[in-house]
Amino acid sequence: MRELVERGLEDGRVTSGPPRRGRRAVTVNLAESPLGWLAARGLVSARQVEAGERLRADYERAQLSPSVTMRWDSRPRGRHARAEALDPTMAQLAAKQRFDAAIVAVGPGLSDILWRVVCAGEGVPVAERALGWPARAGRLVLGIALDRLAGHYGLP
Repeated sequence: MRELVERGLEDGRVTSGPPRRGRRAVTVNLAESPLGWLAARGLVSARQVEAGERLRADYERAQLSPSVTMRWDSRPRGRHARAEALDPTMAQLAAKQRFDAAIVAVGPGLSDILWRVVCAGEGVPVAERALGWPARAGRLVLGIALDRLAGHYGLP
């Protein structure tokens, strides 16, 4: 999915708003995740991307992010409802347990940047500033966290 918008470019940094008149501009895909951005540039391996996507999927299935609106979906009822399918609440709890186990396996020093980049969708520089880390330290720590996560998932 592509969601392209024009952003201003000042001092080598992308601004949050549209470009000012007479200034340089860049097209940004808002639908691209920070992990996808790193993968497209060869900065993380396919194994690390798969581990990150598994974690993000469990995060979203567990609905740990803030809700914007009410949920209107319901369980299928009647004779034709699939008995073997997990109840949405049970599926959510199972995803939460998998997410929590993965975060514990990664460890307290590494899970912060992992959650911020993979689940919250923050860019690595933004996560570094939020954590008070020096510039370019986040990508190295994120790589270690993704390797531990891949080990937790048993990825080859």
